[in-house]
Amino acid sequence: MQLRYKKITIKVGSNVLAKADGTLNVSRIAHLVDQIAVLHKNGVEVVLVSSGAVAAGRAVMQPSKKTDAVSQRQLWAALGQVKLISRYSDFFQEDGLTCAQVLTTKENFSSRGHYLNMKNCITTLLENKVIPIVNENDTISVTELMFTDNDELSGLIASMVDSEALILLTNVDGVFSAHPNSDDAELIERIEVGEKELANAISSERSDFGRGGMHTKFRIAKKVANDGIAVHVANGTSENVLVDLLDVNKNLKHTSFVPGTKPSSGVKKWIAYSDGFAKGELIINEGAEKALKSEKAVSLLPVGVISVESRFRRGDLIKIRNENEELIGLGKAAYSSERLEKEKLSERQKPVVHYDYLYMENRKGNGEETNKK
Repeated sequence: MQLRYKKITIKVGSNVLAKADGTLNVSRIAHLVDQIAVLHKNGVEVVLVSSGAVAAGRAVMQPSKKTDAVSQRQLWAALGQVKLISRYSDFFQEDGLTCAQVLTTKENFSSRGHYLNMKNCITTLLENKVIPIVNENDTISVTELMFTDNDELSGLIASMVDSEALILLTNVDGVFSAHPNSDDAELIERIEVGEKELANAISSERSDFGRGGMHTKFRIAKKVANDGIAVHVANGTSENVLVDLLDVNKNLKHTSFVPGTKPSSGVKKWIAYSDGFAKGELIINEGAEKALKSEKAVSLLPVGVISVESRFRRGDLIKIRNENEELIGLGKAAYSSERLEKEKLSERQKPVVHYDYLYMENRKGNGEETNKK
């Protein structure tokens, strides 16, 4: 069997792993594990990002008294995570493999140091032929610091561990030209990084047990593909979907996002997924926007800044918006917002964001050679 990739991240959603009543679909989990075992034994490194804990916990019990949404998730996640990882462990053991549970929160990625610690953890597991099973720790997460859903987490993990591909398994065949239930809906099999969002193709509906939907998948898929990682959205309820997708001799019907040609540097990958931790915010003029979006290695100079919307200190992450207030990039501040005003008066201005610490949305040149890891 000839396989397309040697290192992949797989995200499987709650709508794939859970039945309508919220109980785990044990036979589907077993089949998923068997497929991963086949890939693993053929030399593919696999990181599994698995939803399903909250759905599994919901089937165990309902809260004994009225409680808020976060407390409900904490209860169900704590109950369900035990059931979920136990199933995985038993099935992987039957295939002669060892899995490990990696629980994380969005806050674990708030600093470069925490990010590298997480990367080292997963890398160590892979080096020891262990299958990492990653999930957000909903037992301690709070609303403002939650990932949108595990699609967002899987994109960060795939980028962090340098996967060749991210595979998003859902309960439909991919992205469609209209709502999948529409009579005229057609599967879009190939999407380029530069394509604008296909508004009619993206359903705003969410699964009964998950937090995200196709909107999130589309946004994350484009960001990951922009990092030079192939992304595939496929139907996780289909027989042998993983093996057929990776087998170069098979032509599985699904949606693939074509990766950009230049992967981002390690530090830019961290910045790309850290917009939730940005403290500062700048508005830049049209000239600066064009320069930053070009394929040249360009830093952001004070002369291009129209206004400081949120103040920041040296080392803070800052959002960069254009004159229409659209988010176009993220960067690490070389100095404070107070010094920025002084630099504007200087004949030789120093960049407020150096190119090595600048991530631009949907730009091909994010991954030019740099020594930053």
